[in-house]
Amino acid sequence: MTASSQHTDVIDVRAGESFDEDRLAEFLKGKLEGSDLPLHVRQFGGGHANLTYLLEYGEGEPRFEYVLRRPPLGPVAKSSHDMNREYRALSKLWRFFEPAPRAFLFSDDHSLLGADFFVMERRHGIVVRRKVPPELGSGEDPEVNRKLSEVLIDALADFHAVDPVESELASLGKAEGFLSRQVHGWSDRYEGSKTRAVPVAEELSRWLVDNMPASQPATLLHNDWKLDNVAVYESDPGRCAAVFDWDMCTVGDPLCDVGTLMCSWIDRDEGPADSLLVMPSQTEGFMTRAEALARYAERAGRDIEQMPYYVVFGTFKMAVVLQQIYYRYAKGQTEDARFASMEDAATGLFNRAAHLRP
Repeated sequence: MTASSQHTDVIDVRAGESFDEDRLAEFLKGKLEGSDLPLHVRQFGGGHANLTYLLEYGEGEPRFEYVLRRPPLGPVAKSSHDMNREYRALSKLWRFFEPAPRAFLFSDDHSLLGADFFVMERRHGIVVRRKVPPELGSGEDPEVNRKLSEVLIDALADFHAVDPVESELASLGKAEGFLSRQVHGWSDRYEGSKTRAVPVAEELSRWLVDNMPASQPATLLHNDWKLDNVAVYESDPGRCAAVFDWDMCTVGDPLCDVGTLMCSWIDRDEGPADSLLVMPSQTEGFMTRAEALARYAERAGRDIEQMPYYVVFGTFKMAVVLQQIYYRYAKGQTEDARFASMEDAATGLFNRAAHLRP
């Protein structure tokens, strides 16, 4: 296990999101190094979808740490929050893409946690969310801010260079027709999670179908690539320590990943950035969206002429994600108060997607 970072968002397990820790400990005993020691469970407080827990074995030395991930509580959209898919990806990918944590085991025994889950290694580093934390200069160090933007692009290009066949992950998806399935699929997810009429969302669905470009040659896709799914080293924010949230990993058009990232890459001259998905891209030194796209195109050797379409689609997709989260909250499937404002946030992103259309 690696040394622990002082920057963490680990909390006590939230009310309603606990499980029988003794039963889990018995199930895991002998399956993980150190799992014969006493188990203590805490929860990672960040994120808005899958539930992620820290498994700590032992209180002194030796001490072992693992991460357990399971879907959110309540019904979830078909094919979403796929723990088996995430396990399959991370059980192979760590050999070819160093920032991918290694997955150790998967279980579909719902008597343990009430859902599928898997256990992976714990990676330590700093996760940057809406603001650059004090450990990295609080956004006041332009050199650090530049590195944060560069590592986000470089790691994505490096991931897209992994051969799906060589990594034994080609079976995660079907490249042919990928973009069309994605566009129609996310439109269907929106229809299934609506809580009020949002005409611009339905208009966007039609526009995305009518203006679909020819796809790029297929690569592995993360499908949720954004700054707060990446951890960097405190000693060097230009190095990627880990990339998280692989439950939508598949094979398809790589520009879908870039579009997802760009939807929260708000330039300094675009006015206040108030979306829940915003990262600190308006801090001095952070690359502009145009600079980031140029860097990706050069490092990946890829044509990005059709990139505006993918930014619109990425923004639409993120709006649907927020709407799905709010839907669970509105239906009483989760009591997490953080989700109360997500219907308005989703509508804001739909409007932004419409504004971004070329």
